[in-house]
Amino acid sequence: MLRAPVQVGVMEDEDLNQQEHDGTPSQMSPLEAEARGYTLFRILDREFTIKVSKRRWAVVLVFSCYSMCNAFQWIQYAAINNIFMYFYGVSSFAINWLSMCYMLAYIPLLLPVAWLLEKFGLRTIALAGSALNCLGAWVKLGSLQPHLFPVTVLGQVVCSVAQVFILGMPSHIASVWFGDDEVSTACSIAVLGNQLGIALGFLVPAVSVPNIDNPDELAYYISIMFYVTAGVATLLFILVIIVFKEKPKHPPSRTQCLSYALASTDASYLSSIIQLFKNLNFVLLVITYGLNAGAFYALCTLLNRMVIFHYLGEGVIVGRIGLTIAVAGMLGAVISGIWLDRTKTYKQTSLVLYIMTLVGMAGYTGTLNLGHLWIVYITAGIIGFSITGYLTLGFEFAMELTYLESEGMSSGLLNVSAQVFGIIFTISQGQIIDNYGTMPGNIFLCVFLTLGAVLTAFIKADLRRQRILRIIPKTKPQEGEEEEDSKSSKAPTTVQKEHF
Repeated sequence: MLRAPVQVGVMEDEDLNQQEHDGTPSQMSPLEAEARGYTLFRILDREFTIKVSKRRWAVVLVFSCYSMCNAFQWIQYAAINNIFMYFYGVSSFAINWLSMCYMLAYIPLLLPVAWLLEKFGLRTIALAGSALNCLGAWVKLGSLQPHLFPVTVLGQVVCSVAQVFILGMPSHIASVWFGDDEVSTACSIAVLGNQLGIALGFLVPAVSVPNIDNPDELAYYISIMFYVTAGVATLLFILVIIVFKEKPKHPPSRTQCLSYALASTDASYLSSIIQLFKNLNFVLLVITYGLNAGAFYALCTLLNRMVIFHYLGEGVIVGRIGLTIAVAGMLGAVISGIWLDRTKTYKQTSLVLYIMTLVGMAGYTGTLNLGHLWIVYITAGIIGFSITGYLTLGFEFAMELTYLESEGMSSGLLNVSAQVFGIIFTISQGQIIDNYGTMPGNIFLCVFLTLGAVLTAFIKADLRRQRILRIIPKTKPQEGEEEEDSKSSKAPTTVQKEHF
């Protein structure tokens, strides 16, 4: 990707007046610049002012919220699978497809959406994702009669298309808006919304839609859930219009400056994909991420069937177990993000979380049918903590292994793998549960999680982004707070191609 040496240096005196328009710094001394919260860099023939934007927290929070709403709509049917089966008069497999359509839609639509991201930018993708999520929620309001199952399918398909504009964005938002020491934490916050949506998707339907035999009363309770969802989705779409911007005025980090300066202008879209698949470590990560996330999707989709199988008539338990998985997952996402920002131990943390997932899944498999719910809650919490922590880590690990390639494409390929394995695991495990019971179905997942843990051990921690950051003078941009002027690393640093 690099065709010439790169000169990276702290700027002494540059013309500052153009900064408001094109990122070129104003004329001020380094001491004055840093006192105002700026850090000045020259890369090749381009000049950058590094400064983090206060808006970044609003951007990631709004994204997290509409991701939450979309994830809620993914799991709300599976959480009360038996009730929707009765209301619409369809099979459990048909209700499962209301969740699996999310997985199926992602596979063919990833490349078009990734192209749209590269062509039109982050704000367009955010508007499209939140608008489709809102539209799907309103379409579902037309499905409040037992004979209108096709309408609820249509609404869910629209929401599944919205998910394509949402699922791969956490790492992209983190890199565009946040500083070098914040990206993993920001990515975890973005993923957090998805997990909160899953938590609410398990809890809210279970407590708000009772298991009753009167279709008219059932339609009333379902309508309340659908109206509230549509209202929230509409509010979030409005917030996206107000809050989301394409990118901050100034690049927030050294890595973002490098991405702007070193991005290949002549590389084709297809060549970027080819480069990713030539990266063996990334390919291994794609496979292991897919196995892990696919197992999570299957577990969430089939949780109602598994729990009802052993605890007949205890539908609320499904919501509580799902809530346990999701809340523990939110904790795992935050801790994982903070840990990575501090240690940068991507491979080691991946392996630990993978083994934790396997241990939790094995414990869940062996205890689900014993009647001791407190053990089930503990094992479910371990699964949620480790799997969701790994989902956050996977995005960041991919960015490290593929630095200077598109974050949207690398995270998108991770998600395609997750959707493919999710469909395979959900259908296969569902058939195994129907014919042999829940334990063989969960053992099936344990086998593939073991394979994923083994493959993870073979991933080489080729941390390209960190290697470049060690070469470039370290900075810590502030939000207008005064810093002491550093006299180190004033001379330009040459970065050769082999450093990548």
